Amino acid sequence: MNQETSPAAAPPDDETALRRTPSQKRSRERVEHILACATALIQEKGSDAMRMSEVAEKAGISIGSLYQYFPDKAAIVRTLAERYNAVCNECIAAELAKVTSLAELRDAFAVLFDIYYDMFLAEPVMRDIWSAMQADKALREIDLQQSRAGGQLLADVWARFAPGTPREAIDSAAFLIMHLGDCTMRLAVSVDRAEGDQIVEAYKRMILRDFVADGPGGGASLIDISGVRS
Repeated sequence: MNQETSPAAAPPDDETALRRTPSQKRSRERVEHILACATALIQEKGSDAMRMSEVAEKAGISIGSLYQYFPDKAAIVRTLAERYNAVCNECIAAELAKVTSLAELRDAFAVLFDIYYDMFLAEPVMRDIWSAMQADKALREIDLQQSRAGGQLLADVWARFAPGTPREAIDSAAFLIMHLGDCTMRLAVSVDRAEGDQIVEAYKRMILRDFVADGPGGGASLIDISGVRS
């Protein structure tokens, strides 16, 4: 076994995973350089047009060295996507950590969605990677896992203010909210800015009015603190 690397933690049948996880500084730096070069190429021409040979050339390494770490382009896209997802989850966790009431949860959700929207508007590479993931079954699963992870973070906080509601109902609703949010974001960044802004505002109004009602009298809701589903 190469002393600089160790087998990746991903299951052997996961063909989109990083092939070898760097354990030493030199190898980690090489992976970071490869990803930086891939990011630059994606920004320049898009992930569809990017070729592994171009990544190797830009990184100044042989194609064989590139394949030691990334078996194909999907592995690069996945690694970048997982990094962006990690940043998003950190943002979600940090914002929700401040919540002490259902009203604050509503406010935090609205703020989070605006932050998420701004991130994607500011990072064209994120938008491209997001689109690329929809064309690959294995990568779509990663996208679904991200919706579940975000939903879990939301559900953990929501459950504190809904002690009478079955946890599975909260989990399902939170997952749906996050997944619909991802779909909304894709739509919003695929149209012109003015229309995208309107779509984002419509989604937030729908969620805050219908999904996070504060009780039986709060209007139609997917789930409320009384534990009754609409």
